[in-house]
Amino acid sequence: MLVFILRRLLQALIVMVVVAFIAFMLFQYVGDPVVFLLGQDARPDQIAQLRTSLGLDQPFFVQFWHFLLNAVQGEFGLSLRQGAKVSRLIGERLPATIELALVAAILSLLIGVPLGVYAALKRGSFLSQVAMTVSLLGVSLPTFLIGILLILAFSVGLGWFPSFGRGEVVQLGWWSSGLFTRDGWHHLVLPAITLAVFQLALIMRLVRAEMLEVLRTDYIRFARARGLSNRAIHFGHALQNTLVPVITITGLQLGQLIAFAIITETVFQWPGMGLLFIQAVTYADIPIMAAYLCLIALIFVGINLVVDLLYFAVDPRLRVGQSGGH
Repeated sequence: MLVFILRRLLQALIVMVVVAFIAFMLFQYVGDPVVFLLGQDARPDQIAQLRTSLGLDQPFFVQFWHFLLNAVQGEFGLSLRQGAKVSRLIGERLPATIELALVAAILSLLIGVPLGVYAALKRGSFLSQVAMTVSLLGVSLPTFLIGILLILAFSVGLGWFPSFGRGEVVQLGWWSSGLFTRDGWHHLVLPAITLAVFQLALIMRLVRAEMLEVLRTDYIRFARARGLSNRAIHFGHALQNTLVPVITITGLQLGQLIAFAIITETVFQWPGMGLLFIQAVTYADIPIMAAYLCLIALIFVGINLVVDLLYFAVDPRLRVGQSGGH
């Protein structure tokens, strides 16, 4: 187990160094930060002085080493557009994105897994067919269209929910949360549903397909021959083995919820990292783009590590293979 964790940590470290190098290359080849900070009318002596103070006159690998050291500390310099520290801007936007992604992920799991199991066990029923049809629509429709349709129906038409913003938030130290206010939940409903629809449909279809595959295996037939109840077979044996690939997909989808919440945040003007990244791309704000890239990579690497550890807890074959190998 320890060797497995160390190997995964080494792989994660290599991935993060590569991503940091790609982010560093943004500073080298996507515009000159000195020109952004001083403008086109700056004098040559001002440009030379600023380049020296920023360390841009040093060799390439020295600059990259300093970039790595600063990135480990969460420092990516100043925003070229807003003039504020990138770490502060990311810290202000991160809670909104994390909460939106977590609520969407919980909705996807709480609805997608039971519906997938039901569609597999009752695959000939009318409700199962309806669920599969709706899931096909959820996978097919683009996220921005789902968001616009929800706004038209529940904000413009019925007036039940607001169509933009985060609502009232509570400060818990540096973390701002809308989960402790009614207005915060009121603003969260439509963006969370919009972000969850695709993931919910994907999880439901995956659980159904895996459940049907597991129910055809020999050990399920043997369990039936032993006289076990359908409840014990379906939820004690089949569902546990179904969850092995679902864990992988769910883990990666959680990372994608955080990384690709950009569209949802733009549609609902949700003040998260996605909206900040879109603004940074619009104004070529390289420090924010680099910080966003590194942070998303760190989230994906962390989620993959957790997924690998959950594999050990769910699938005993991996534990046997590791112990046998050593």
